[in-house]
Amino acid sequence: MKTALIFGITGQDGSYLAELLLKKKYVVHGVKRKSSSLNTDRIDHLYEDKNVKNFFLHYGDLSDSLSIQSIISEVKPDEIYNLAAQSHVAVSFSMPEYTSNVDALGTLRILDCIRFLGFEKKTKFYQAGTSEMFGKVQQIPQSEKTPFYPRSPYAVAKVFSHWITKNYRESYNIFACNGILFNHESPRRGETFVTRKITLGLCKIKLGLQKKLVLGNLNAKRDWGHAKDFVKAQWLIMQQKKPGDYVIATGKQYSVKQFINYTLKKLNMKIKWKGKGIHEKGYNNNGKVIIECSKKYYRPSEVDTLLGNPAKAKKELNWQATIDIKQLVKEMVEEDLNFLTKYDKKKR
Repeated sequence: MKTALIFGITGQDGSYLAELLLKKKYVVHGVKRKSSSLNTDRIDHLYEDKNVKNFFLHYGDLSDSLSIQSIISEVKPDEIYNLAAQSHVAVSFSMPEYTSNVDALGTLRILDCIRFLGFEKKTKFYQAGTSEMFGKVQQIPQSEKTPFYPRSPYAVAKVFSHWITKNYRESYNIFACNGILFNHESPRRGETFVTRKITLGLCKIKLGLQKKLVLGNLNAKRDWGHAKDFVKAQWLIMQQKKPGDYVIATGKQYSVKQFINYTLKKLNMKIKWKGKGIHEKGYNNNGKVIIECSKKYYRPSEVDTLLGNPAKAKKELNWQATIDIKQLVKEMVEEDLNFLTKYDKKKR
C-alpha cells in the first residue's frame, strides 16, 4: 500500500487528488495551514466519513522548513504532491514577497527535506506548475519546449519551482516531476477566480441576489479543463518509469466572454453586448447593465492568450481531457444554484 503526502490538500486540486488516491487504496496524508477560521470544507466529507480509514491531516506551512521536515520524516511518503501555493495572480502583484516565499522557496524546502532525510530513492516528488509561466507566449500552442516568459510574481515564482525541481532531479537523482497545468476549474474553484466569479455572479443575478457582475479583460483567452481530469494526469506523471515534465491541457481555447456566454445559456439568460474593450457591457432584456468591465480587475501586465499542446501527455501518459467546457460550466452552475438556493432559504 502506497503512502502519499499532499501539500495543499484543502484546495481544489488537493481535494480531488485525495479522493482519487483513496480510491486507489493509498494511505493519504494532507498538510493544511493553521487558521483561526475553518478552511477544510473541500475535504470535510473525507475526514468525517467513517468508511475512510487511511486519511490523515497535519498542520504545516511551506514557509516553515521545520514543519515540512517533521511531517515528511514522520509520514515517510512514497509520493509527495506539492499543490500548495498562493495561486491568485492578481494577489501576487500586491504580495510578491509572500508569493515568492511560498510558491518558489516552498518547493525548494520540500526538495531539500527529501535530500536531507535521505529519501532520494524512496520518495517521488510532483511539482504543480502553471501555464502562467508562458505568460507573453513565444509560440502557439505552448508545449514542454516553449520558452517561459512569466508576467506576474506568481508566474516568476512558479518558474523558479519548475527549474529547481529539474535541478534536484538532475543533481541528486530524485524522481522529481513537473506538471505544467493549464487552467482547470470545477464546482470547488475558489470564488475569487474568474470562472467561479462568473458562474456564481450570474447565478446570483438570475436569483435576484445581485444586480451586476464586474470583470476585467473579457477578451483574454484560456485553455480550460476540469480539475478531475487534471489530477488524474498528476497521478499518471508519478507512475512513469522515469521522471519528466508534462504540459497538461485540453488543446482547446475560449475567451472569458465565451465562458460567460456558455454560463448565460445554461441559465437561460439572454443579454446584448455593446461596446469594445474596457467599455464593453452586457445588457439584459430591460436594457439594464448586468455585466461590465473595470480597470481594477486588469493585471499590470496582461496575459492575453494561453493554449496548451498536450501531445506528450497523450503519447506517454495515455491521458487526454474527457470533460469539455460545456459540461464544466453545467457542473459549476448547478452547484452554485444549489448552494444559493439553500442559502436563501436559510436566510428566510
